[in-house]
Amino acid sequence: MTSKTAEINSARLKALLDGVNAFGANPATGGFNRPGFSDADMAVRDWLAGQMETDGLAVSRDQAGNLFGRLGPAEGACVMAGSHLDTVPEGGAFDGALGVAVALECARAIRDAGLALETPLVVVATSEEEGRFGGMLGSQTISGRVTPDWIRTAEDADGVRLADAVRAQDLDPSRLGEAAWPAGSIKAFLELHIEQGPVLESEGLPIGIVDAVSGVLVLGVTFRGTANHSGTTPMHLRADAFLGLAETGSAIRGVIDRVGSDQSRVTIGKVDLKPNFPHTIAGEAEFTMIIRDTSAKVMADLRGEIETAIRQAAMSHGLAFDIEERSHLPPMALDAGVRDAIVATATRLNLPHRIMPSGAGHDAQTMQAFCPAGLIFVPSRGGISHAPEEWTDWPHIEKGAELMLNTICRLTGAADRSL
Repeated sequence: MTSKTAEINSARLKALLDGVNAFGANPATGGFNRPGFSDADMAVRDWLAGQMETDGLAVSRDQAGNLFGRLGPAEGACVMAGSHLDTVPEGGAFDGALGVAVALECARAIRDAGLALETPLVVVATSEEEGRFGGMLGSQTISGRVTPDWIRTAEDADGVRLADAVRAQDLDPSRLGEAAWPAGSIKAFLELHIEQGPVLESEGLPIGIVDAVSGVLVLGVTFRGTANHSGTTPMHLRADAFLGLAETGSAIRGVIDRVGSDQSRVTIGKVDLKPNFPHTIAGEAEFTMIIRDTSAKVMADLRGEIETAIRQAAMSHGLAFDIEERSHLPPMALDAGVRDAIVATATRLNLPHRIMPSGAGHDAQTMQAFCPAGLIFVPSRGGISHAPEEWTDWPHIEKGAELMLNTICRLTGAADRSL
């Protein structure tokens, strides 16, 4: 037990979050644009590094763009806490950024209370979590899961290569493997994140404690037919790539009904039609299909059924097709011991909560393969995320930050220095 109590400074936390969101803000839409390895993404990391240094943290970075701030003993396994700073295009103010701001505010609160840490706390701002290049590069680098083949071949939806994007920010892609942390160097990883769904709000709860995170499989699909005149080509003589796309999309609901679960999500995402002209039949349709579930078996069954639907659509419309696996993060059960520590802390603080799965991927999912990991959710108004309308009420943020702070103190053995 500690004789002094660390407390969240709500005004300071809000100022920190606002400072992060000064980077990449689009006043015209209300959205935020900090794609991984963009100039805005790197600028916010420079700014946050300055904040950490002013706070007295030992600051370091790696070749993946991950930013670390260490509080407490310089040696030994740490408790790592944080999230990501990058956004999707026109994203919201809270996704990722809130978790980083809360982790740094926890370090500030521990410092202000004069508490000594038996186990050091490392605040982390991970890089490229939003999957611009198909994975979660920052946490995959920390956990040693980045392969040379992926570094060499990964590219974004616009054809920009990961290696080139890294080099453009004066980082060295050939050294990403060196950034892996040694086995046993992280005692536990903690992340606070907005739910990005409607469950907590619908149940009137301020806190979710995650027990499992859905896997994410990204497939790149291409149908190739024949571009031709839309007025002179009879319907029965067409090889219309768009119709292959449409038939595949219409098959999704039936696939989930046959082999899916209540946690299954199948989404057609970015779509490119060629030549994409009003009076020309589509000769090519290229699109992403993202498959999610908390069960590896269900994900495999969904993939099999989806690939069958793609083959059938191609046959129906006289199309050639390709299916490429672009990335695959397996579903992950988070550590029961860390989860129980969060639950016990929430109970002690009289914070209403529920245990729940996450349908979205998070750094905690990747880190769990390397060390025990825990994930705290706070509600999302209307369940909206990845959009300028993303919002979490501040009282819920304060409760989540209080839970994170007290869980960190519990896992780091924070104690009054004067004792």
